[in-house]
Amino acid sequence: MQIPKGKKIYFASDFHLGAPDEERSLVREKKIVKWLESIEEDAFEIYLLGDVFDFWFEYKKVIPRGFVRLQGKIANLTDKGIKVHWFHGNHDMWVFDYIPNELGVTLHKTEIQPTYNGKTFLIGHGDGLGPGDHGYKFIKKIFRANISQWLFARLHPNFGIGMANFFSAKSRKSTGTADDIFYGEDKEMLIQFCLKELEKKHIDYFIFGHRHLPIDFDLPEGSKYMNSGDWIKHQSYLVFDGENMNLSYFK
Repeated sequence: MQIPKGKKIYFASDFHLGAPDEERSLVREKKIVKWLESIEEDAFEIYLLGDVFDFWFEYKKVIPRGFVRLQGKIANLTDKGIKVHWFHGNHDMWVFDYIPNELGVTLHKTEIQPTYNGKTFLIGHGDGLGPGDHGYKFIKKIFRANISQWLFARLHPNFGIGMANFFSAKSRKSTGTADDIFYGEDKEMLIQFCLKELEKKHIDYFIFGHRHLPIDFDLPEGSKYMNSGDWIKHQSYLVFDGENMNLSYFK
């Protein structure tokens, strides 16, 4: 696909709206909306790479309360003809048909490999890729199973969403600041994933979220692994202008 002259593609992830509480989440949501407003004039496509919400589950007739400013802005962008891609994250893998139907986004449940201006991309959230972390990979299969979704839907929303928010906060507390550390090429699972993929074929840009750490890492043969970071701490994003990919920050 060819990007029109003067247009750009933007990538952001890990907004985690809803965390750690409604007050601080609202401040972050308003900042994200301002960022979207600042890029809409030259945005060709926008990629939201997962964990937009700290937790999300769509009951048949009920969705989690809040986040209306972001949802309204995204609907406004797609109404203007700007394509918005939305990826499942590990915190919001239970986005079903409401977000695509109401907001007009294109939902992706796994990685995709588009081409822009002759550059090849591999794009995804990034969870469960690379070696190791077998415990999480097993849990991910369980949560993505239809039976798990059916069973959770049997819970009253007040209880189900409340319980999920409790465990999500507990998980973040136990993780602490671990996401702010770059562990090195040998221990970064996404880098190892990229190197394995490069053995099969050349990819110009590997684009992921999930790590909560802005990363611009040079791979062999001119390839790059870039991570969009997060909006809890860094307010970081990636932008492709048709020729180059850059890591940027919204202040």
